[in-house]
Amino acid sequence: MDRQNESFVTTFILTGIPHALELGAPLFWIFLVIYALTLVGNLLILLVIKVDSHLHTPMYYFLANLSFIDMWFSTVTVPKILMGLLSPDGGAISFNNCVAQLYFFHGLGSTECFLYTVMSYDRYLAITYPLRYATMMSGKTCALLAGGTWLSGAIHSAAQTALTFRLPYCGPNQIEHYVCDAPPILRLACADTSVNEMVIFVNIGVVASGCSFLIFLSYVSIVHAILKIHTSEGRRKAFQTCASHCIVVLCFFVPALIIYLRPGSKHVMDRIVAIFETMITPMLNPLVYSLRNKEVKMAFLRLRYQRNFV
Repeated sequence: MDRQNESFVTTFILTGIPHALELGAPLFWIFLVIYALTLVGNLLILLVIKVDSHLHTPMYYFLANLSFIDMWFSTVTVPKILMGLLSPDGGAISFNNCVAQLYFFHGLGSTECFLYTVMSYDRYLAITYPLRYATMMSGKTCALLAGGTWLSGAIHSAAQTALTFRLPYCGPNQIEHYVCDAPPILRLACADTSVNEMVIFVNIGVVASGCSFLIFLSYVSIVHAILKIHTSEGRRKAFQTCASHCIVVLCFFVPALIIYLRPGSKHVMDRIVAIFETMITPMLNPLVYSLRNKEVKMAFLRLRYQRNFV
């Protein structure tokens, strides 16, 4: 094809979430409530960790990072979903904005993936080496680990974005998704995408599978250490500390593995599963960590008491 006669795409159309026309308004309000709960819940977690000195520990330092990621992870996708449900033209997104959305979507997602791995390592040290934990997980170590997750996520996302948008796009321009994600975008490229698809599949597969394996190893060691605890109260407290992390890890990794470890998948269910990862999990995280965590609940009560006293 003569490249001078190619008409390159300047705007993509996100087809959004498959739904009956009459369900547009109910879905809009449901997703808006979920988004509001996500922002409020994670902001409250950040606030209580910031103001309560009892929560100035490595575990809650990483939880604050998780809450910050979850707020922006939802913000990258949910407002565009709401626009698509509100008006027929809401699915339009410029080429440059699509590039930015893909970068931040994968950047925040992969950072969260790495952060879950670091959080499991933190729980491993806390339970396996309780007497040395404070020195092994110092403030500097926490900052380096958290910074490493953000840097790794940024590099991983930059590679994904560069691989996706180095190809020409000359039409059609309808992305069969509600977000600019690599697999549905590659199907619109005016070039062979087999190499890109394989590299992206391997890249995401290595990150997701590698993090899942490291988390699994951490929890095998954690369970082994918990079983050595002599008191039932000590075992209960240790299991309770790790249970919240296990729940959110499963909610995050299972949908990601379903979507990305099936090369060439075009099933509509991918979009439904992705909703769980991008909307439900960020909303559930603050609920899981507040409802199942006694220290967080006590911190909320102290914060409420201080406000009433003032």
